[in-house]
Amino acid sequence: MDKKKIQQDYKSKIKLFKKYNNLYYDKNNPSISDSEYDDLKKEILFLENKHDFLRSKESPTTNVGYKPSKNFKKIAHRVPMLSLSNAFTEDDLLNFEKKILNFLSKDKNYKIFYSAEPKIDGISASLTYKNGNFEKGLSRGDGKQGEDITVNLATIKDIPKKITHKDFPKDIDIRGEVFIQNNDFKKIQNKFANPRNAASGSLRQKDPKETKKIPLKFIAYTFGYEKGLKATSQDEYLKNLKEWGFKTNPLNKTLEKIENLMTNYHEIEKKRGDIDFDIDGIVYKVNNFQLQKRLGNVANAPRWAIAHKFSANSGISKIKDIEIQIGRTGALTPVAKINPVNIGGVVVSNATLHNEEEINRKDIRVNDTVLIERAGDVIPHVISVDLKMRTKDSKKFNFPLKCPSCGSKTIKDFNFTTKKEDAVRRCSSEGYECEKMSIEKIKHFVSKEAFNIEGFGKKIVENFWNLNLIKLPPDIFKLDFKKIESLDGWGKQSVANLKYSINLRKKISFEKFVYSLGIRHIGLENAKIISKNLKSLKNFLALSKKSNFDDLMDIDGIGETQINSIKNFFKNHTNLKVLKNLDELLEVKDAETPKVGGPLNNKTFMFTGKLSNMSRSEAKSLIEQNSGSIVSNVTKKLDYLIIGEKPTNRKVDAAKNLGVKILDQSSWLKMLK
Repeated sequence: MDKKKIQQDYKSKIKLFKKYNNLYYDKNNPSISDSEYDDLKKEILFLENKHDFLRSKESPTTNVGYKPSKNFKKIAHRVPMLSLSNAFTEDDLLNFEKKILNFLSKDKNYKIFYSAEPKIDGISASLTYKNGNFEKGLSRGDGKQGEDITVNLATIKDIPKKITHKDFPKDIDIRGEVFIQNNDFKKIQNKFANPRNAASGSLRQKDPKETKKIPLKFIAYTFGYEKGLKATSQDEYLKNLKEWGFKTNPLNKTLEKIENLMTNYHEIEKKRGDIDFDIDGIVYKVNNFQLQKRLGNVANAPRWAIAHKFSANSGISKIKDIEIQIGRTGALTPVAKINPVNIGGVVVSNATLHNEEEINRKDIRVNDTVLIERAGDVIPHVISVDLKMRTKDSKKFNFPLKCPSCGSKTIKDFNFTTKKEDAVRRCSSEGYECEKMSIEKIKHFVSKEAFNIEGFGKKIVENFWNLNLIKLPPDIFKLDFKKIESLDGWGKQSVANLKYSINLRKKISFEKFVYSLGIRHIGLENAKIISKNLKSLKNFLALSKKSNFDDLMDIDGIGETQINSIKNFFKNHTNLKVLKNLDELLEVKDAETPKVGGPLNNKTFMFTGKLSNMSRSEAKSLIEQNSGSIVSNVTKKLDYLIIGEKPTNRKVDAAKNLGVKILDQSSWLKMLK
C-alpha cells in the first residue's frame, strides 16, 4: 500500500472515530459496541505507530479522557481526578511495592496493608456535599474539568441527597462509579450497546427525566477535596461511607503481602462471570492515608495506587525469524518475526524476546509455535513455546557477539545494584560511531518527550540519514530546505511546515535538552533532577572540564550508575562536538526558580548521611513542597546542612568553616511546622 492510500485509510478511520465519539459523548447514542469502538482505536494506533507521517488532532493519542460536552457547563475539579498506572503481572505488583518501600526508606519487612477493590467498568463521578447537602455532581471529563451533571446524578437512588450523620465532613467530594447491573441491562439492551454505554449515555442526557428511566447504580470508593474527614485509612473510610448511606463494593478487602493480593485477584477473576456488574480488574491502594499523603503522585497517577487488569489478550503464532534491533544506548533487542495474528483487535506480526537470557530460558527457536500475549499498550511478547508442536526444522538462535550494524564487540555491563552482569547485551561503540545507534539517537532527539519537532517522524529521520542530510542532531537546524523541496513526496507547503516546526524548537527548556541527548540512565525524571540542581546549560557543559564528578553524588536521585553514564558521555569527542554546536544554534532556557511562599522560602538545603524513617527522595519532596531548594555543594550559598546517620565528615567540616547552619533531622522537620 502506497503512502497516499495509507493516508486515505487513516483519514477514513479518524472520521469514523470522530463520528462515534460524537454519537457516544454528545448525542448519548452509541451506534457501535464498546469492543468495536476499542478495535477502531487500536487500528488507528497501529497505523500511527507504523507510519510516522500520520497525525490528527482527533487521534486517540492526543486525547486524555474526553472533552466535556458542550451540552453541559464545564466546572474545574477541586482536586484533579487522576488516572491509575496499570499492572498486568505479579512482577509488576512486586515492583510497585518495591518503589513504595524505596520512597519511604523502608526495608522489605515493613508491613504495608492494601485496600483491594474490584474495578467497576462504569463512569466516574464526583459528588460535592456541603453541610450534608448534595450540591454538585461532575463527570470525570478530562480529569481537570468535568461536566456539571448534578440534575442527572440526583435521579440515582443510591446517591443520598442529604446526610445528617454527626461525623459527616462539612465539605467533601465523594467519588465513585455510576453503572448498571447486568440483569437490569437485559431489560433495556435494545437501547444501548452494552452496560457501560448504557451508564454513560443515560447519565449524560440533556433531560434528567430520561436519565431517571434507567436503573443506574452508584458505588462510592474514594474522595477528592475534603474538610473534616476523620477517617485515617481506606478501610475506615469505606465503613464511613456505608454509615453515611452510600453503597460500597461488597468484594472489597484489606490485605497484606503481594502473594495475598494475587490469591484474591485469581479468586475474583474466577467469580467474574457470576458478578452482576462488569469489572475489568482490581485497584490496590495503600490503606493508610498518612502514607498516601507521603507518597504523593507521579505525573498524573498516584504513587500509592495501581490497577491490576484481568487477563491479557493472547494468540498462537509461528516464529518465522529472529531479528536484532539496536537502540540508542546500544542495547541489542531480539524481535520475533511471526505469522500475523489478530490479538484483541490488533494484527500482530512482531513480538519482543527481551534479551539473550530470555531466549535461552524459554528455549525459543526459529520455526517454533508460540503463545503471544498483549496487555494494554505493552509491546506483544512471547509467553511460552508449544514443545508438542516443535518440528525438526526448528533452529536455535545464536546471539551475535559482534554488533550487526558496526561490527564492534557486544558486551554485557556489570550491574552495581545486582552485583551481576546485565541480561542485556550491548554494542561497545560509543554513540554516533554506530550507524543504528546514531539513527536511534536522532529519533530520540526529535521525539515528543524531547524536542517534539512536529512532522519529523522516524521514517523522515531514516530517509534524511540515507540521503546524508543529517548525521548528527545539530544538522537538523542546518537543513538545506531547497534540496528537500526537490525530493519525492515533498512540496513547498510540506517543507514550509517542517521549517516552521524546526524553528519553533530552537528554544527549549534545560531539562528537555538534557533528556534529548539520550544519555544512558538519564530519563525524564533524572533530567528534571539535573536541571533543578545545575540550573543551566553553562553549568552542564562545565562538567566536561572536570576530572571528578563527586559533586553530583549529593544530588538526590542521581547515583553512581547515572554519574558513570554522564562521565562516559563527556569522554566521547563526538558528544562534545554535538553539545558545542547545539549551544551555538539553540536558546536553552535556564531551569525555573521554584515558587515562593512556603516556610522554607528562599532557603537552600543539603543532606549528608542516612535519614531515619524517610528516603532522600521524600525529604527532597518535602523541601520543594515548602518552597525550599536543594543544592549539591557546600558553599556560602548553602543555608542549612542536614545531617543523618554516618554523615560525610568533609561536608560537615566545610559547613562549619563557612558558618553554614548544621541541623539534625528532627530540628529540620520542626521548620516545616
